[in-house]
Amino acid sequence: MGGLGSGEIIVIMLVLLVLFGGSQLPKLARSLGQAQKELKKGMDEGLDEDEDETV
Repeated sequence: MGGLGSGEIIVIMLVLLVLFGGSQLPKLARSLGQAQKELKKGMDEGLDEDEDETV
């Protein structure tokens, strides 16, 4: 439950292609990658702050 299969991923990719067009998809993917990296960095910093408070 909750997992995406290959069929669902293909449908999502087709919808993105129609909505954003082929030329915009690389920019969108790059933006999503940067956002994911920033989110991970922020979560790591939050964990570091929590560890400092408990010591």
